Amino acid sequence: MTESQSIFKLFDLHGRVAVVTGGAGLLGSEFCHALAQAGASVVIADANDIGGRALADSISSQDRQALAIETDVTHPASVSALVSATLDAFGRLDILVNSAALDPKFDPQQTTATAQRPGSGEFESFPLQAWNLALEVNLTGAFLCCQAAVVPMLKQGGGVIVNLSSIYGLAGPDQRLYQRPGQPSQYKPVYYSVTKAGILGLTHYLATYFAGKNIRVNALSPGGVYNGHDEDFVQSYAARAVMGRMAEKDEMNGALLFLVSDASAYMTGANLVVDGGWTAW
Repeated sequence: MTESQSIFKLFDLHGRVAVVTGGAGLLGSEFCHALAQAGASVVIADANDIGGRALADSISSQDRQALAIETDVTHPASVSALVSATLDAFGRLDILVNSAALDPKFDPQQTTATAQRPGSGEFESFPLQAWNLALEVNLTGAFLCCQAAVVPMLKQGGGVIVNLSSIYGLAGPDQRLYQRPGQPSQYKPVYYSVTKAGILGLTHYLATYFAGKNIRVNALSPGGVYNGHDEDFVQSYAARAVMGRMAEKDEMNGALLFLVSDASAYMTGANLVVDGGWTAW
């Protein structure tokens, strides 16, 4: 094997099985495609069963293995069924990517569901129901998925977990981005920063808890990803990023592949920030 071949071999995922929660979402679907291209068998876990199945069909049409499983990450029984179905289909579970989350986006595709975008997001009147639901999905969901996934990982001798955090888990949102002259004030709500910071705490805890067990746990913190945002938002965001733009939706794939593969074999308990320099100022 040549030197160039050996370094690429580190990123090879053939023979490994990856579960991606929120797998039908904006970044989750990109992750699923990237993992499949690297050779992994991919399980798309999402509450959006139609979207998950369409993605699985797309991946399978490229002669790669993919399975969609409708999953509610807030319900232990649903998470347990996800892991059982994965083991039944592929016999093992090597990689867990926790990408499922309520994310109150400000793009044209954003739904108006109360849980996603409760009112203006104003802290003083933020509804407890929306807070509790976000904690269940964004934080408890990741806890439950990690708890279930590590059982087969321990039995087979190892595994890798990547938890999706955010730049807003590291710093408070710049609420100026969400204001428009002549329009009612809008805010990135409190639960997003709090749950994404909690994801980093969960990552640190699990990395040290599984010391010596060959289970690596890291976090990936993306910056803003373009998804049809209006020009005012794009320009305001770009002015705050060192690279002067938002990320494209496929620009997290390299970092994700690095974290789940042997290329990051000496890395655990870390947070990989991919934000175009947003947090470098």
